[in-house]
Amino acid sequence: MTDIQSMANAIRFTALDSILNAGEGHQGVPLGMAEIAATLYARHLKVDPKDPLWPDRDRVVLSNGHGSMLLYSLLHLAGYAHVSTDALKSFRKLGSVCAGHPEIEQEAGIELTTGLLGQGIACSVGMAVAEARLAAQFGAGLVDHRTWAFVGDGCLQEGVGHEAISLAGHLQLGKLTFLWDDNHITDDGTTDLSISEDVPARFRAANWHVQDVDGHDIEAISAAIDAAKADPRPSLIACRTVIARGIPRLQGQRGGHSAPLTPADSDEARALLNWDHAPFDLPENVRQDWAACMERGTQAHAAWQSRIDGHASAAVFHQWTSGTLPNDWAATMQGITADQASVRTPRPTIQSSGEICDALVQTLPDTLVLCADLEAPTNHKRSRTAFDASDRSGSYVHCGVREHLMGSMCDGIAAHRGLRPVNVTYLAFADYERPAMRMAAVMGLPALFVFSHDSIGVGSNGPTHQPVEILASFRAMPNMKVFRPADAVETAEAWALAMEATDGPSLFALSRQPADQVRDTCPDNLTARGAYVLHEADGARDITLMASGTEVGLAVAARQALAEMGIQAAVVSMPCWELFDAQDAEYRASVIGTAPRIGIEAAMKFGWERWLQEGDHFIGMNGFGASDQSAKLYEHFGITVDAIVQSARSMTQKPALT
Repeated sequence: MTDIQSMANAIRFTALDSILNAGEGHQGVPLGMAEIAATLYARHLKVDPKDPLWPDRDRVVLSNGHGSMLLYSLLHLAGYAHVSTDALKSFRKLGSVCAGHPEIEQEAGIELTTGLLGQGIACSVGMAVAEARLAAQFGAGLVDHRTWAFVGDGCLQEGVGHEAISLAGHLQLGKLTFLWDDNHITDDGTTDLSISEDVPARFRAANWHVQDVDGHDIEAISAAIDAAKADPRPSLIACRTVIARGIPRLQGQRGGHSAPLTPADSDEARALLNWDHAPFDLPENVRQDWAACMERGTQAHAAWQSRIDGHASAAVFHQWTSGTLPNDWAATMQGITADQASVRTPRPTIQSSGEICDALVQTLPDTLVLCADLEAPTNHKRSRTAFDASDRSGSYVHCGVREHLMGSMCDGIAAHRGLRPVNVTYLAFADYERPAMRMAAVMGLPALFVFSHDSIGVGSNGPTHQPVEILASFRAMPNMKVFRPADAVETAEAWALAMEATDGPSLFALSRQPADQVRDTCPDNLTARGAYVLHEADGARDITLMASGTEVGLAVAARQALAEMGIQAAVVSMPCWELFDAQDAEYRASVIGTAPRIGIEAAMKFGWERWLQEGDHFIGMNGFGASDQSAKLYEHFGITVDAIVQSARSMTQKPALT
């Protein structure tokens, strides 16, 4: 008979020993949630520690990521090879898989955890969407798993948490379960310092299945999980717990969260819970119980393997879950790019992006577009059908006005694997998604964040919708590729690069205002170099005009005007600074040249210092925008062909030709 209480105490003391050894940590979660976690793993969870990347495994998200020793203890006890005793002893040390706040290390069993409270449960909604979409594609024989999230009070207080609750209930994600550590304690003290609402009532109002249990009663927890699995709605199990249970000095107290522990705390806990084993010493009977419980997942994995072997959809399934592009990918993108180049009429790059996204429906059916109630102005739905509560086969998710959640869902979908998430909204709302986008960059998740309305070109909606500073802020983010394409061809090239990326996210800043078609197709993807000479000077350069986005069209027109004045200008298009910075110094020097330079972008100058020298000029914004038509605003703020020409003349000191 499996002794789940001893399995729970093994979690407690594995965590306690590791925190004491490190000299710091957050003991409240692992000590308070030990019975909840042990019950889930012992009786319900479907994982195979021998193959942590098995596609049909259950996903466990630690949303209250400060309680990381709960997860590390579980992975160690469950037999994940990467989380060894030595790894536990290196908790919070440089290079350890047991970081203070883990993010992702799926080979070690760390699916996705978050230090930013609320992000984890929002990501878990994306994971549940991914499971449902893949199950609709391949059937329950290949895809039939659940998503579990360990949740703290802070996760449910952050605003993104309410967005997650709302959409998950609307979509009826019945394989999503939140296990809430309802201990009535936050960092500052009891939760009634800042909240008095009926939290479970919020879930009930959003059409969730809700249960309240004693979080230390193993049988009650197990029965609640059984009921959750049987209900078609997403489930909240509100588990009333005692924070830091087992340490007499701290249990149930504010200090139970993360107060420094002492050897005396360990001695008293061992005495209280009858745990007479040395630090990191796991009794053989407890270890055997853990191993026996994990055998259930190993057997489920073997049965799944027998189903997929020879399955008619096996090859396609492996292609989707590995993220492999189709064999004809290069030819497909060349065709799409040629189609975009063939239309010479100026048009917004957000329109071109929508056309490209639609053209990829058949080639990349694993793309899943998420949009925040902006289907018409962003135009990325087109021939796609909606993923909803009644039809899981759609490839477009109406996320409503929930940008915070939508960004996090993209992280969850990318971390789940099997789908390519495409996030679509306005660039002004990117700051709502910044925590999720930063997480995608930290974790190296290949999500695509498509933003329209990139500049003052938005026009009369005014400065709230004109993101003059946002390009610079995301260019400052490590491992985030920021693309601002000049025209339809560069937009297609950026799409190719984003779909080929495997090690981090991409951001598209696309225009509402028409973009001149400045490019033709060529055998190489020029955007892949980050910047390139679009038009060389006729002879030695007098000036180099460097621009991104629709301002490249202004630079091209200015070059022609300058040529008529005897001033030889080169035009450099800079669609992605990060890719350009990654090129060798010789290539960068050949593009930028030694002539004076003018940077041109309808955004703030911040960051352009990387490419401009002392004495060079910048034509762009130096403050927020205003409300008027796009053309009027470009004229008002001096981002015009004439301004470029006058600037170039002043730098070259050449008079106009008569």
